[in-house]
Amino acid sequence: MDETGTTAGPAPDANGTLMPVPAFDPADPGPPCAYARLRTEQPVVKALMPNGETGWLISRHEDVRAAFADPRLTRPLLSAWPPREDADAPPPCLPTFLEMTGEHHTRVRRAVSPLFTRRRLEFMAPRIRAMAEELIDTMVRSSGDRTGDLVAAFTEPLPLRVLCETVGLPHEDRDLYLPHTLTLLSAAGLPMEEILAALYALQDYASGLIDRKEKEGPEDGGDYVSLLLAESRREGGDLTRDDVVSFVVTMLMAGYKTNIQHTANALLALLTHPDQMRRLRDEPEGIDTAVEELLRHVPLMNAINVLVALEDFTLHGQRIRAGDAVLPVIASANRDPDAFPDPDRLDLTRSPNAHTAFGYGPHYCTGAHLTRLQLSVALRVLLEKLPDLELAEPAESLPWDESTPLRAPARLPVRW
Repeated sequence: MDETGTTAGPAPDANGTLMPVPAFDPADPGPPCAYARLRTEQPVVKALMPNGETGWLISRHEDVRAAFADPRLTRPLLSAWPPREDADAPPPCLPTFLEMTGEHHTRVRRAVSPLFTRRRLEFMAPRIRAMAEELIDTMVRSSGDRTGDLVAAFTEPLPLRVLCETVGLPHEDRDLYLPHTLTLLSAAGLPMEEILAALYALQDYASGLIDRKEKEGPEDGGDYVSLLLAESRREGGDLTRDDVVSFVVTMLMAGYKTNIQHTANALLALLTHPDQMRRLRDEPEGIDTAVEELLRHVPLMNAINVLVALEDFTLHGQRIRAGDAVLPVIASANRDPDAFPDPDRLDLTRSPNAHTAFGYGPHYCTGAHLTRLQLSVALRVLLEKLPDLELAEPAESLPWDESTPLRAPARLPVRW
C-alpha cells in the first residue's frame, strides 16, 4: 500500500459527523453510486458502520488488492470483533479459513487447496450439469405456458446441491444450518450476541456431522469432509479435527447464499442485455471469459470486509492507527475506471480482467474455481436447453431479496 503524506484525519460531513457506509441503490446489486465519488475524492475515508463501529473505507482497485495482501492488516475473528473488554465476554469461536493466520493458515491451506484446484474439480462438472439439467427439466415440465421463476426453480436449489455433493453436507439437514449462515452474512449490522449464537450453532452442527462420519467407519467417502477427516487422523497430518470443523463452517458461510444471489444477479444481467446473451448462446466457447466479467460486474461479495491494522501507517494522506478497522470494498474496486475501461458496462468479452471478486493475496478464496465451475455449467445448460430465454416481466418491476448485504432479485420470471 502506497504511503503519501499525512493529514489531520477523516473529513466529517457538514454536521461534524462521520459519513455512514454508503447505502445501496434501489434494485441494483452493484456497488452504491457513492463509491464513484469516493474513488476520486476520498479513496481512504473513515465511515460509520451499521453496527456503530468506525472503519476506513478503501475503494480503489489498486488499494483494495494491496490491503488484502498487506501484512500490516489482519482479519479479526468474527466472534471477537469489535473487541470486548468486559470480564464475562464469551470465548471466541474457532477461526474460519479467512481468519486463520501464520503457520496455522499455511498448514491448513496446504491441506485444503489441492481439493479445490481446477483440475481436481473436473469430476464435479458432469455432476453439476446433471443437477442443472434436472432442475431445468422439472421447471419446464411443471409449466403449462412456457414460463417459470428461475430463482425458485434454479438459482436457489442448485448451489446447495453442489455444496452438499462436494463438501459432504446432508441435504436433509438444511433447516438446521442454513438459517445461521444467513445471520452471519449480515454480521456487520448485528449485535454480537446474535453473531455468536449463529457461529456457535454452526460450529456445533459441524462437530456433530463429523461425529456421525467418524461412526460410519473408515473415511473412504469421496466428499471433502471425509477426505479432510482422514487427513486429520493421519499421523503427521496437516489438519486437526477442529480444522475440519472450521472447514465445514467456512463452506457454509461462503458457499451457499453468496452463490445463490450471485447466480440470480448474473442471470438478470444477461437477461437485461439480450444481445450479449444471444452472442454467448451462439458462441459458447466464450462462456469462461463471460463468467469472469459477471464476477467483476455483479458483486459476489457486497458485504463489509473487516481488516484490522497491526501498526500505524499512512495511506493517501490518512493516518491509520494500530487497532483501526480497514474496510476494502471489493465491489467498488471492480468498478474502478483506472483498472477497467468503461467499468460500468457489461462486456462479456472483457480481457484481461483482474477483478477482486475472490479477494487477493494469502487469503484468496479457496473455493474460487468451484464458484466459477458452477456458474459456467449453469450458463451452458440454460443456453442449451432454453435458447430463447427472456424476462417475462420488466426488470424494474422485480421484487428484491434484501435479507443480506448481497442483495438479489427475489424472483426471476422468464419465458422460453
